[in-house]
Amino acid sequence: MRSTVQIQAFFDDATNTVTYLVSDPVTRQAAVIDPVLDYDHRSGKVSTASADQVLAAAAAQALEVAWILETHAHADHLSAAPYLKACTGARVAIGEHICDVQTIFRPVFNLDDVSGDGVEFDRLLRDGEIFTIGDLKVDVLHTPGHTPACVSYRIGDAVFVGDTLFMPDYGTARADFPGGSAHTLYQSIQKLLALPPATRLFMCHDYKAPGRDSYAWESTVAEERARNVHVHDGVDADAFVAMRQRRDATLAAPTLLLPSIQVNIRAGRLPEAESNGVRYLKIPMRLPA
Repeated sequence: MRSTVQIQAFFDDATNTVTYLVSDPVTRQAAVIDPVLDYDHRSGKVSTASADQVLAAAAAQALEVAWILETHAHADHLSAAPYLKACTGARVAIGEHICDVQTIFRPVFNLDDVSGDGVEFDRLLRDGEIFTIGDLKVDVLHTPGHTPACVSYRIGDAVFVGDTLFMPDYGTARADFPGGSAHTLYQSIQKLLALPPATRLFMCHDYKAPGRDSYAWESTVAEERARNVHVHDGVDADAFVAMRQRRDATLAAPTLLLPSIQVNIRAGRLPEAESNGVRYLKIPMRLPA
């Protein structure tokens, strides 16, 4: 019997992030894609409520979570990967170019405990690599531009695109983070849009474009090619890069940028507790010249 991928989405209102529970109905094996650790920046309070919802759904369906898949080192939420790994024994995987991201950001936060070779993760995935979730085949697509390490996961007729694309009425991801590139992002998007038109695309975020009343996170290649406000058919690389650079210049840093990056390049591991038993995040200060 050929397995058909089953997909459940969990939307986190605080960070506009979608976490996916992807499973093989035959073997009951599953993967969690882009899990969220609840973190209140004003108080420093951490909670696992969002991750617990995913675990409860998996338990209710007797699913074995074998993989925790990150599409990239997120800049807008902390990853719940270590918590899910502790609860399930699942392996944590990310694209192999996380090493580049670690190398970029390790000196920003002076993180001597960050390896630079990705050893914090259980598996580093190469472009074109194939692995399995039960009987489901997962194709790894390197889709950089938003960050150097971005990957998309193709499972059957579904592709989990991370922050590369958004819903057609919202457009595309920013490309102004260190290591990002609007030109590279355009090439990655074209790689996705060259897939069969009926291919389903699952976004990592949604922000409700003006005029839309509800959140949405599933589109198709055909819909993106026809209607994406940034990269519909007819938009060439030069036009996209110019648009993306103009738009990115107006965007503020994500609220959780500094906490997220220093945690997520450690595969979601929080800083070690200091002598008083408290864990601390670092906030680099930019003083006037």
